Amino acid sequence: MKTVECIELTKQYGKTKAINNLSFTLSENKITGLIGRNGAGKTTLLKMIAGYLRHSSGEIQVFGVNPFNSLKVSANTIFIDNGMSFSNMLTLLELLESAKRFYPNWNHDLALKLFDYFSFSPNLSHVNLSKGMKSTFNMIIGLAARCPLTIFDEPTSGMDAGTRKDFYRALLKDYIAEPRTIILSSHLIDEVEDILEEVLLIKNGEKLLHTPVEELKEFAIGIRGKTEALKEWMEKIEPIYIQEIGANISYAVIKNDRSLIELENAKAIGLEVVPVPTEDICTYLTSKTKGGIDHVFS
Repeated sequence: MKTVECIELTKQYGKTKAINNLSFTLSENKITGLIGRNGAGKTTLLKMIAGYLRHSSGEIQVFGVNPFNSLKVSANTIFIDNGMSFSNMLTLLELLESAKRFYPNWNHDLALKLFDYFSFSPNLSHVNLSKGMKSTFNMIIGLAARCPLTIFDEPTSGMDAGTRKDFYRALLKDYIAEPRTIILSSHLIDEVEDILEEVLLIKNGEKLLHTPVEELKEFAIGIRGKTEALKEWMEKIEPIYIQEIGANISYAVIKNDRSLIELENAKAIGLEVVPVPTEDICTYLTSKTKGGIDHVFS
């Protein structure tokens, strides 16, 4: 069953297209990573999915309906980001009690255990928390609500490394206990790839890839060696990324679609074939130039 379906979806502000002709489908009960650099359009897309923004053109359906101002979508979706605000008149513990009455699938036992684990003071208000503690409290709300569509937009902003690891572990364990559709937006795929089932990679509001994580890990390979030999071997190959890394030594990243014979020929002329980390694949695909920041100094 489709939870989210977008067909040629576009969101335009004046002459700027924040989301441009984007088509994809998210099935129910999967954890999808929405990956892209700052300004790629991730938050705009998530706000349209959550029903906060009206799209400009194309189609978007969530639970089979247009999400904008939809009671069905609102009742079954929670959107967690670092801009969340809560009433200053309620303490943190009172906020959890209020959430229990609002979300039909709310797991109050989980909320209290997480609240205690992260050492929250029950009498504090949300506004008085540090940035990292606000993100952690928001995460508790997002997990305990157990909404059929749960959206986390850069949820670990301000968290320290230990808390981020705890969050990802808690998310995975609760997802296993209570499967639902989860969208996790991040530009740090190396931290989240182990809990994701698929990745939607976007750049300038456009889809670059929508693929299972295991296929993304194998999407590209690196070729390293003497510059002239590399250029000769790659004469008819379009690189994803290429960089000089030393005196007469270069490194290129190419799509992993070369034959075994071609790769053996590369090794025969002294080139080294190396794996490319998933984080680097996403970085190179979303770079403005094939040479990255080095392009500025060329």
